[in-house]
Amino acid sequence: MRVAIGSDHAGYELKSNLVKYLQHKKIEVHDMGTFNKESVDYPDYAVQVCQTVTRDNSDYGILICYTGIGMSMAANKVKGIRAALIDNVENAKLTREHNDANVICLGAKDVDFEQAKLLVDTFLSTSFLGDRHATRVQKVMNIEKNEKKER
Repeated sequence: MRVAIGSDHAGYELKSNLVKYLQHKKIEVHDMGTFNKESVDYPDYAVQVCQTVTRDNSDYGILICYTGIGMSMAANKVKGIRAALIDNVENAKLTREHNDANVICLGAKDVDFEQAKLLVDTFLSTSFLGDRHATRVQKVMNIEKNEKKER
């Protein structure tokens, strides 16, 4: 499994800990930065991680900022991304089962390292159920296609 991960300055510490955790689990990690606590703009890292996912260089993405909201908004602007802001295990599971999410977003102010490990483990180990959910996911992806045609 290959996972791309990125954060802004507010998520740097949590991201760094998750990188080590995932590597210890023998998961291939593409750390897209940031690499210190100096102020940066979260959209830059969201785009890097999401492009790595959409270009099939990573299977999943993890994005972290202060609330997770900005990363989630930026990530969902990238064609082919289905990013979900997650703060509990049930939703980490459901977003994979029902939405086939390929990026998980975390808020460093709301999720500590122990909880983040549980959320990421659940997200990465849960499969998409397909069936009736596949139809719904396709409808969501069609919104993206139709928006481009109308402009």
